[in-house]
Amino acid sequence: MNKIAVGAVAGAMSFAFVSDAMATEWNVSVWGKRRAFTEHIEKLAELVSEKTNGEFTMNVSYGGLSKNRENLDGISIGAFEMAQFCAGYHRDKNRVITVLELPFLGVENLAQEVAVSQAVYSHPAATEEMAQWNAKLLMTSPMPQYNIVGTGEARTDLADFDGMRVRATGGIGKAFEAVGGVPTSVTATEAYQAMEGGLVDTVAFAQHAHLSFGTINQADWWTANLNPGTVNCPVVVNIDAYEDLSDEHRAALDSSIPEAIDHYLANYGELLKRWDSVLEEKGVEKVMISDEVISEFRAKAADPIRDAWIADMEAQGLPGQELYDLVVKTLADAKSGS
Repeated sequence: MNKIAVGAVAGAMSFAFVSDAMATEWNVSVWGKRRAFTEHIEKLAELVSEKTNGEFTMNVSYGGLSKNRENLDGISIGAFEMAQFCAGYHRDKNRVITVLELPFLGVENLAQEVAVSQAVYSHPAATEEMAQWNAKLLMTSPMPQYNIVGTGEARTDLADFDGMRVRATGGIGKAFEAVGGVPTSVTATEAYQAMEGGLVDTVAFAQHAHLSFGTINQADWWTANLNPGTVNCPVVVNIDAYEDLSDEHRAALDSSIPEAIDHYLANYGELLKRWDSVLEEKGVEKVMISDEVISEFRAKAADPIRDAWIADMEAQGLPGQELYDLVVKTLADAKSGS
């Protein structure tokens, strides 16, 4: 081979190496199927690819990389670069963010849920706890207040909850337990089978999940206004992978988060607008719980569970009172528009 040919081959090899070095491909572990709950992740992947001319891509896997309860473990060992999980799946691993799952916090809409989540995610205690799992909190997956679907006669009084087997995690599960319910924390993907097989009488979900996981198809009724709380499901990234990004790629990722969240909120808003027609189409009764029953529920669940959570966190050396106060203040600011 002559010198010119050798030089050409070497140049081509060098160019290929540079191109490979510039390319970044992340694997993202979620579960179920594409739905309102994952739209911000899909949008984030789209935006990042656009901003980097396809040099930074994300492969979103719906259950192909890990089980949903094991996503944080997968992040910790670098099995994939990004994942979504819910705090209630392993409360001992993400104690700080469980403040956002306390019942009857008074969050009224998804924008307020984003505000309180971002405030807690930015707290040093949350950052430090997630760093133990080599995880960085990237953005929340805001969900509306949970409500329950059930079969048979609608449960409209507090006495009806006594002995009720309900699929509910986190603070919502504790709230039902406080009024005699029997919570079980089967995963979202197992909820339909649990309802169909009689393991549970009712299932607590946000609207999108009742649709996505089919529980609405088993239901005779749905509580429109019980609103005992919601779950908190962050999107996290592996710290090493995040720090290994080039400045350009990291900027593309960080700058895309607000737009991804805005897209999620707009998309979820459309789902909420058509929810009544979904109920009508599927023949599900919309049940309104009386203000008296809700007040009684709140009195038995909210204060005792909040006080117990704060005491438990403080006993573990975490700033429980400070975190709860942060949520209260952030929520008040969001409601006042300040």
